[in-house]
Amino acid sequence: MAQTVQHSVGSTNLADLLERVLDKGIVIAGDIQIKLVEVELLSIQIRLVVCSVEKAKELGLDWWNRKPAESQAQEGRLLAAPLERIEERLAKLEHELAQRPLNQG
Repeated sequence: MAQTVQHSVGSTNLADLLERVLDKGIVIAGDIQIKLVEVELLSIQIRLVVCSVEKAKELGLDWWNRKPAESQAQEGRLLAAPLERIEERLAKLEHELAQRPLNQG
Protein backbone atom coordinates (compact mmCIF):
# COMPACT_ATOMS: atom_id res chain seq x y z
CA MET A 1 0.00 0.00 0.00
CA ALA A 2 1.55 3.31 -1.10
CA GLN A 3 1.49 6.21 1.26
CA THR A 4 1.40 9.79 0.12
CA VAL A 5 3.48 12.33 1.94
CA GLN A 6 2.22 15.86 2.21
CA HIS A 7 4.55 18.71 2.97
CA SER A 8 3.28 21.76 4.74
CA VAL A 9 5.63 24.54 3.75
CA GLY A 10 4.71 28.15 4.31
CA SER A 11 5.60 29.85 1.06
CA THR A 12 5.62 33.54 0.37
CA ASN A 13 5.41 34.74 -3.16
CA LEU A 14 7.05 37.90 -4.41
CA ALA A 15 3.83 39.94 -4.33
CA ASP A 16 3.26 39.10 -0.64
CA LEU A 17 6.85 39.96 0.21
CA LEU A 18 6.67 43.29 -1.65
CA GLU A 19 3.37 44.15 0.04
CA ARG A 20 4.88 43.41 3.46
CA VAL A 21 8.00 45.52 2.77
CA LEU A 22 5.96 48.46 1.50
CA ASP A 23 3.58 48.24 4.45
CA LYS A 24 6.25 48.05 7.14
CA GLY A 25 9.10 49.81 5.33
CA ILE A 26 12.76 48.93 5.15
CA VAL A 27 15.85 51.05 5.73
CA ILE A 28 19.23 50.29 4.20
CA ALA A 29 22.15 52.31 5.50
CA GLY A 30 25.84 52.21 4.81
CA ASP A 31 28.96 54.32 5.03
CA ILE A 32 31.92 54.17 2.67
CA GLN A 33 35.22 55.83 3.53
CA ILE A 34 38.35 55.81 1.41
CA LYS A 35 41.54 56.75 3.24
CA LEU A 36 45.13 56.99 2.14
CA VAL A 37 47.76 57.24 4.87
CA GLU A 38 45.17 58.34 7.44
CA VAL A 39 43.88 61.08 5.13
CA GLU A 40 40.23 60.72 4.25
CA LEU A 41 39.85 61.12 0.51
CA LEU A 42 36.20 60.23 0.12
CA SER A 43 33.27 59.71 2.46
CA ILE A 44 29.87 58.57 1.25
CA GLN A 45 26.82 58.04 3.45
CA ILE A 46 24.03 56.03 1.88
CA ARG A 47 20.54 56.01 3.37
CA LEU A 48 17.79 54.25 1.43
CA VAL A 49 14.20 54.01 2.62
CA VAL A 50 11.76 51.74 0.79
CA CYS A 51 8.13 52.02 1.83
CA SER A 52 4.68 52.87 0.57
CA VAL A 53 3.51 56.45 0.05
CA GLU A 54 1.22 56.16 3.06
CA LYS A 55 4.06 54.93 5.28
CA ALA A 56 6.35 57.71 3.99
CA LYS A 57 3.73 60.32 4.91
CA GLU A 58 3.36 58.71 8.32
CA LEU A 59 7.14 59.01 8.82
CA GLY A 60 7.20 62.63 7.63
CA LEU A 61 9.05 61.81 4.41
CA ASP A 62 6.53 63.52 2.15
CA TRP A 63 8.91 65.95 0.47
CA TRP A 64 6.89 65.83 -2.76
CA ASN A 65 3.96 67.56 -0.99
CA ARG A 66 6.02 70.50 0.27
CA LYS A 67 6.49 73.77 -1.52
CA PRO A 68 9.98 74.35 -2.94
CA ALA A 69 10.59 77.18 -0.46
CA GLU A 70 9.81 74.86 2.48
CA SER A 71 12.15 72.18 1.10
CA GLN A 72 14.95 74.71 0.64
CA ALA A 73 14.44 76.03 4.17
CA GLN A 74 14.63 72.50 5.58
CA GLU A 75 17.79 71.78 3.56
CA GLY A 76 19.28 75.02 4.85
CA ARG A 77 18.60 73.97 8.44
CA LEU A 78 20.23 70.58 7.79
CA LEU A 79 23.36 72.24 6.36
CA ALA A 80 23.61 74.99 8.98
CA ALA A 81 25.04 72.85 11.79
CA PRO A 82 27.96 71.36 9.79
CA LEU A 83 28.78 74.79 8.34
CA GLU A 84 28.84 76.32 11.80
CA ARG A 85 31.30 73.64 12.97
CA ILE A 86 33.52 74.30 9.95
CA GLU A 87 33.45 78.05 10.62
CA GLU A 88 34.37 77.46 14.28
CA ARG A 89 37.30 75.23 13.29
CA LEU A 90 38.47 77.77 10.72
CA ALA A 91 38.33 80.61 13.26
CA LYS A 92 40.31 78.50 15.75
CA LEU A 93 42.98 77.69 13.15
CA GLU A 94 43.23 81.32 12.08
CA HIS A 95 43.65 82.36 15.71
CA GLU A 96 46.38 79.75 16.26
CA LEU A 97 48.20 80.86 13.12
CA ALA A 98 48.02 84.49 14.19
CA GLN A 99 49.65 83.59 17.54
CA ARG A 100 52.67 81.91 15.91
CA PRO A 101 55.73 84.07 15.37
CA LEU A 102 56.79 84.56 11.77
CA ASN A 103 59.87 82.58 10.84
CA GLN A 104 62.45 85.07 9.65
CA GLY A 105 65.31 83.77 7.56
